[in-house]
Amino acid sequence: MNKIPVILDGDPGHDDAIAWVFAKADPRLDIRMVSSVAGNQTIEKTTYNMRRICTLLGIDAPQVRGAVRPVTADPVTAGNWHGESGLDGPAMPEPAYPLEEIPAVDLMAKVISESEEPVIIFPTGPLTNVAELLMIHPEVKEKIGRISLMGGGVTHGNWKPAAEFNIMEDPEAAWTVFHSGIPITMCGLDVTEKAIMQPDDFPRIRGVGNQAAEIVAGWLEFFYRYPMQIGYTGAPVHDPCAVLAVTHPEIFTMKDYYVDIELGGEYTRGATVADFKGGLGKEPNTTVVLDIDREKYIDLLIEALHAYDGWEVAI
Repeated sequence: MNKIPVILDGDPGHDDAIAWVFAKADPRLDIRMVSSVAGNQTIEKTTYNMRRICTLLGIDAPQVRGAVRPVTADPVTAGNWHGESGLDGPAMPEPAYPLEEIPAVDLMAKVISESEEPVIIFPTGPLTNVAELLMIHPEVKEKIGRISLMGGGVTHGNWKPAAEFNIMEDPEAAWTVFHSGIPITMCGLDVTEKAIMQPDDFPRIRGVGNQAAEIVAGWLEFFYRYPMQIGYTGAPVHDPCAVLAVTHPEIFTMKDYYVDIELGGEYTRGATVADFKGGLGKEPNTTVVLDIDREKYIDLLIEALHAYDGWEVAI
């Protein structure tokens, strides 16, 4: 069976990093490139984190710095969740792979146009890079098989009452992506806030016994501190859902809806609005992921971490 060509695009971020742990561990996925975007932290920090994560995991694919800021909105960062570096916690290796000197959207277009199979994009940060790709290189749209993203929420937000951080960060980019006609899988807060990794899970993760598992446990021990202060039972590890919705759809509940992006409104800008009852008369454009089997989620992380047995880098 041919491997699925994929692009990893994110603003790492602890949960982006764990999403990439899953992606690299899955032998069915062929990571063709990795791109950073401003979001959880500034582009300088997310790019540095991207490179360190790729070194840790052995992702030897072209890496490129992406969008510095949203298409039109003012940038916002999430240091309260991810720390000053955007990836606070355990020590990490220094980058071992070069950074490509090419705009992210141009490398994306090259990877997609040269692929014999449709490419899946996994955006786990703001959708700025993907939107700019579609605006600058519309000729590659037909070769994008799916965009499976973490973002939004059809019932509530987290950064604003109705808006989730990734979509709120760049609503115009999200509008472009959701109106592109490309198949979309949306892992929003409806599912990702159920993708909780609790403190009781951390010793089991560390017990895998390799370097990657030790660092993932350390990431989680940092990442759960802020959500525990605001009422969560552990760390909502959002971003891996975007990868697993493609590789392990059996652990999720999904439903197709027409979803649009609210661009105005003092309280609703950046909201992902689902037409639950079909009142708009539009065909569904998004597969919305609504629920997850949390125990199987943890089991899959343990399985993925065993893929790094025998792999270790200098720190």
